[in-house]
Amino acid sequence: NRYGLGLPNIRQQGVGDSVEVTDVEGFICNRHAHWFAIRKVNGRFWNLDSTKERPQQISHFNLATEIAVLQEGGYSVFCVVDGALPPVSTAAVGGDHPEYWWKEADLLRGKGVNGATDPWRSVGSGMRLDGKVNGSGQLSEDEMLQMAIDASMRNDSVQSLPAAPLKDEPPPGPGVIRIQFRLPDVGRPVVRRFSSDETVRALYLFSESKGACPPGKSLDLLAGFPPKNIIGLRGKTIAEAGLDGESVQARYS
Repeated sequence: NRYGLGLPNIRQQGVGDSVEVTDVEGFICNRHAHWFAIRKVNGRFWNLDSTKERPQQISHFNLATEIAVLQEGGYSVFCVVDGALPPVSTAAVGGDHPEYWWKEADLLRGKGVNGATDPWRSVGSGMRLDGKVNGSGQLSEDEMLQMAIDASMRNDSVQSLPAAPLKDEPPPGPGVIRIQFRLPDVGRPVVRRFSSDETVRALYLFSESKGACPPGKSLDLLAGFPPKNIIGLRGKTIAEAGLDGESVQARYS
């Protein structure tokens, strides 16, 4: 390959047993025609899947679980065991595709600013906020007022989108499932009833209702033994997922 890296499949005989997953500098993940990387940057692992809104940090503790979930979802995972990865770019904005460039400090603070959305990117260049350039490089008061109104309307339309509601807890009876939760913001186990035909997504809604997720973090739910991330089951009903009577562990990563 271009960089002369050894990239064995992590399931290859002897690879997973001889390598500590958190010592690996990076992973290449592939399913069908989709490829993406998980890479260690400044001591932190990041999921660089371009189909996600932004790079997502993966804790050292959760890395093995993340890789196992990808494998269960049909991904082949290759690990970098030989050779040096190309250096991380420190350029301010990445050439022709600024939407794919993010500042690590902004990601750690939970800010959604990349090279394409950075409001300071074109300061001093004569670039208007609507992407056009005029002769003086300045906006008239009427133009600025109209753009502020447009931006406000766009924000209002985003905020007004209804969130998926969490249904009321059903009374005990046929078709009702009990699940015990261990939540990071609650000091004791919490038991909650759900209808068996509700989707696993309801478990995420309930967990999110019990505490705000810290900026830059994501909520993981794990069930079974050994505990496995159930994110891939969100579209199934709780009954189909086999979670009746299970203990679900919630944590931030």
